[in-house]
Formats: sequence, C-alpha cells, structure tokens
Amino acid sequence: MATNNTAKDQLANRKNGASTPANGNNQVNTIQAYLKKMGPEFERALPKHMDADRLGRIALTTIRQNPKLLECSIPSLMGAVMQAAQLGLEPGLIGHCYLVPFWNGKMKQTDVQFIIGYKGMIDLARRSGHIESIYAHTVHENDEFEYELGLHPKLVHKPATGERGEMTFVYAVAHFKDGGYQFEVFSANDVEKVKSRSKAGANGPWKTDYEEMAKKTVIRRMFKYLPISVEVQQQASQDETVRKDVTEEAQSIHDQDYIDMQVPASEEDNNQEKEKAANNELEQAAMELDD
Repeated sequence: MATNNTAKDQLANRKNGASTPANGNNQVNTIQAYLKKMGPEFERALPKHMDADRLGRIALTTIRQNPKLLECSIPSLMGAVMQAAQLGLEPGLIGHCYLVPFWNGKMKQTDVQFIIGYKGMIDLARRSGHIESIYAHTVHENDEFEYELGLHPKLVHKPATGERGEMTFVYAVAHFKDGGYQFEVFSANDVEKVKSRSKAGANGPWKTDYEEMAKKTVIRRMFKYLPISVEVQQQASQDETVRKDVTEEAQSIHDQDYIDMQVPASEEDNNQEKEKAANNELEQAAMELDD
C-alpha cells in the first residue's frame, strides 16, 4: 500500500509541478555558490566603478527571472557573466546586456548567449571620449520623417502626438566633441533582415524588447564610422557570442563550425514524450498495485 501511495504521490507531483520549485531552488543555490566563488575573478575583470558583489546579485536576479537559465550549463553561464564583467555592463532589465539561453546542438545541452543591449552599445560608444552625445529613435508610419544622404546629409523627424502606427524606420545619431556628427538609418525591413540572421531572433530581447534591439542594431552598424578605439570595437564584437567557460575566448554564435544554434524541431516534442512516458509508467504502477 505504501508503494501504491508513493506511485500516486509521484504522479500527482509530476502533474502539479510540485518537484519543480525544489529542483529550481537547488539549482539557484548552486549558481549562487558559483557566483560567490567567482567573485574575485569578476572583481579583477570589472572596471573601478562596478562591484563584484553587485554584479553577482544582479546576475542572480536575472537568472531567477528567467527559469530557462537554470537549465543552462554552469560554465557557459559563468562565462556570460564574465563577459558582462569585462565589458562593465550589467545584465537584466536596465538593458545593458542580456543572458539568453539557447540549445547547443553540437554539445546537446542548453548554453548561454551574451547579447549587448541598446544602452550597453551607447555606453561602449561614450567610453571613447570623443562623442558628445549618441542616441537612437524609432520612426512610425504616422510620424513626419525625412532624410537625405550625399554632400549635405539631412535628417528630420517629428513624432506623431497620437497613435503613431507601426515602426517604419529606426535611426541613430552621434554628435562628436569636435562639432561633427554621424547618423545611420535602417528601414523596418533592414531590421528584420538582421533579426532573421540572429540565432536568437525568435526569443530573448528580440521577442521582449524589439524596438530596443532595433535601436541597438543601427547603433552597432554606425560603430565603424565613429571615432572610437580598437579596444571598444573589440568589446562591441563580443555581441551575440558564447563562451564554453570563463577562461575561453568568446565564440560567435554565427560560427557554424563551433555551434549549431538551431533547436531541433523535435526537441520539445521529445521532452514531452519522455514526460508522458514517465507519467504512463507511474499510472500503470498505481493501477497494478490497486489490482
């Protein structure tokens, strides 16, 4: 009878998801321990204005807010946090950078992709010391918008005061301390082409913060025209990369020789089938014991 009750209890727990919080809490504790252990390494990588304890707390909050990150390999997760530390960017809601889980088809595990956000790109650009201001805006179908290229470039944008409609363009402008300026304009179609090439285009910030990612995309494209150092250019190149661990160099997720970002179409189905099979086994065991 005790065995019968155990089978029924396990089945009920599976259906109600009762085991998830305990497992999740265990993984959070494990990750928290790793973040604490890596504290001195983060401290050495961080710029002077940032603190390793704060970075650890922010990273842990970000991980708790996205349960999928709890399923990721810890080395790649720590590697992504290290990238944030080295660039002096804070992951999470402020939009400096994002930690995005993805299926690593070659390693057959879930790893973490590091994505620089809109505010992170602006922060990197400002570090050059040559930029007075830099910003980006989205243009919508009911806005007044006009731009010209050539010998006398021109850009005019008057946002609509009411319903602005769908996004049609996004642009970025940088004003230099010597009085010059640079701007870049993308159409909505241009943005979609970039999104379609991103292996994280179907999830992460492209799904939750589309306009912010559109702004980041046009700023990143403008980087090659800005008076910024090679070091900052190299930092920006860490966008959309992944590390095997904290000691490895960041690898582009677009490098198909390194990684396959495509989640197998059957992966979710396989997981559901495994769960269904496990539930069927428990149901059969309970029925047999009842008989």
